[in-house]
Amino acid sequence: MSLTSISRVITRISQMNLRASTESLKAPQARGNVGPTPKVPWLLLIHQIPPTPNYLRVKIGRRLQRVGAMAIKNSVYALPNTEEAFEDFQWVSREIVEGGGDSSVIEARFVEGLSDSEVERMFLVAREADYRAILKEAQGLRAELKPGRKTKKLTAIGPDLGRLRKRLIDTAEIDFFGASGREAAEALVAEMEKTMKTTTEKSTPPTKAPAEVVKGKTWVTRKGIKVDRIASAWLIRRFIDEGALFKFVPGQGYKPKSDELRFDMFEAEYTHEGDRCTFEVLLRRFGLDDPALHQLAEVVHDIDLKDAKFGRQEALGLEHLIGGLTATTEDDEVRLAQGSLFFANLFEYFRRNKT
Repeated sequence: MSLTSISRVITRISQMNLRASTESLKAPQARGNVGPTPKVPWLLLIHQIPPTPNYLRVKIGRRLQRVGAMAIKNSVYALPNTEEAFEDFQWVSREIVEGGGDSSVIEARFVEGLSDSEVERMFLVAREADYRAILKEAQGLRAELKPGRKTKKLTAIGPDLGRLRKRLIDTAEIDFFGASGREAAEALVAEMEKTMKTTTEKSTPPTKAPAEVVKGKTWVTRKGIKVDRIASAWLIRRFIDEGALFKFVPGQGYKPKSDELRFDMFEAEYTHEGDRCTFEVLLRRFGLDDPALHQLAEVVHDIDLKDAKFGRQEALGLEHLIGGLTATTEDDEVRLAQGSLFFANLFEYFRRNKT
């Protein structure tokens, strides 16, 4: 059935519903006044995508999957009728039209064939399957978190656990009707995060490094600095040694001199530990406990490790700023000077707006 035909059918159904609603308004009421018209429960995206280019169909399919849309029929997708869902469908519809296809977004109520409750059940079944898959993968990872496991093994598990946490967050965002299974998956992932944190803390005791010991040292890191290295360099110069010098070297084969300290690079004195980024490690090792710094650390973590562990809403904006900076210059001194302003301003925001 073509998009035009489907639209005509829906138009006829809408007219039938309108006539029925009109008749009900004319009918005498047993008591009280006529209430507000019930909200139409669903949004439908109806589209036609051209056969070429092939990537467009794949791209649109992935977009619809990410926003949690449910395929009702071929080329017909549903979402609960919310402002956010309407915006999601608008963006997808625009992409389809820009790609040479046709698309309409309409409000609808199911009156024949599928019922509203059956459509809701389709969403529940899909999300329950997602939670079961996350739980199964989490159970597999838990087997790796055995007592006595070496720290290097735990470090290797960290990214997998982070990705699992992100999947859980993404799934919860499109769980519109409270599917069962989330609690079990959430509990197991949280349990593993706690186990990993406890184990890595025991393996790497937080021995504070007095700032006096590192004053006058040259801090060495890899060339092509990005978010974690820029943030760490800003932290070092702002809170550890305001006169610190920095040196940018190749990522492999560099042998440090006696007056140099390495950070965020292979075999560095200060680098990732467990699931902590270098910025977090510096906070811990130097005993920096300012709440604003820890908020900033969560943002850096989410960008650098890409695991959405803290779900910081500031991460996307800061990531775009850093991306723009690194795209416009390869000079690490310039990146550090300009990037430090980003972190200084965001730190000041957190300091003044305590949460």
